[in-house]
Amino acid sequence: MRYATLKSIASYVPPTCVTNADFEKILDTSDEWIVKRTGIKTRYFALPSQNTSDLAYEAGKKAMQRAGVRAEDIDAVIVATLSPDYLTMPSTACITSYKLGIENKPAFDISSACSGFIYLLSLAKSFIESGTYKRILIIGAEKVSSVLDFSDRSTCVLFGDGAGACVIESTEDKKAAILDVHTSANGRHQDFLCTPRANTSQNISQGIFGELLQSNAPHLQESPYLQMKGNETFKLAVKTLVNDVNNILTNNALQPQDIAYFIPHQANLRIINAVGEQLSFNEKQLVISVQKYGNTSAASIPMAMNDLYEENKLKYGDLMLLDTFGGGLTWGSALVRFGGKSCKECRYSTHYSYRNSQ
Repeated sequence: MRYATLKSIASYVPPTCVTNADFEKILDTSDEWIVKRTGIKTRYFALPSQNTSDLAYEAGKKAMQRAGVRAEDIDAVIVATLSPDYLTMPSTACITSYKLGIENKPAFDISSACSGFIYLLSLAKSFIESGTYKRILIIGAEKVSSVLDFSDRSTCVLFGDGAGACVIESTEDKKAAILDVHTSANGRHQDFLCTPRANTSQNISQGIFGELLQSNAPHLQESPYLQMKGNETFKLAVKTLVNDVNNILTNNALQPQDIAYFIPHQANLRIINAVGEQLSFNEKQLVISVQKYGNTSAASIPMAMNDLYEENKLKYGDLMLLDTFGGGLTWGSALVRFGGKSCKECRYSTHYSYRNSQ
């Protein structure tokens, strides 16, 4: 029987480390307040010259190296992001594919905010198990700094940039399979976490076209920056994450003690701890990286997974439980066994060639 397996994991962290002390210089905030409310101590921002596709390229290149595959071995590339290179087209996946030397293969983006990586797993699993593709590169990549309002202390301290990538391929070994993926969404609370589109009618002040645009788009705001209703999002996130984990465990006849590692979306340490406590996961099972990277949206879970990998804790067959919640509102969970070599076993090859990402 054909299964989908997570063959490799990699991430890329951009060069600029921003501490809470850096925010103290420009905002009425403090390191003590940020750590107490979020658990975040540092985050990393991309350079002005770096686009989301550049971050995706770096993570994707390393994931391919660790899986031991070449550009011609990849059948499709899918990128999850809320901060694409272009507003509507071309997709960040198209640009990333070209930089990696992957041409004449399907490439497209999905927009599921912080739930993007779980949605990627769902798509990849379906494509692989249906026989449509044999090997897919999935990437969660974000330059969230490009959509932040740095005068808004309630949001700009929370987020960071980065990318995480996986090669998903076919296997006959159920002990290395992606067991199950749940995804869902509800637009009822779309305004809890959003990036309003700038009002495109602002330069059309007279005539029928201006009136038409105004009447058809009353929701448009002048500010294109990320906006969040923090308290409401916190409460709903904890409830939704707990329910979703309980459902996927029950559906697969598993208990918390059967899970090697629980990797939730890294948005806020208080949310992570609240969910972990309600689900009875212990400290050894719970993977936390939010203190280092902040909320990197669709890149959050693969970046945390990569830390686990590079600490030599992740081995073949280990069962991971992934859980996330994001703008949309969207959410999802996944039961994933690791199907690649451990970090100690993995050796980088030198015969790969990629296009310059700059």
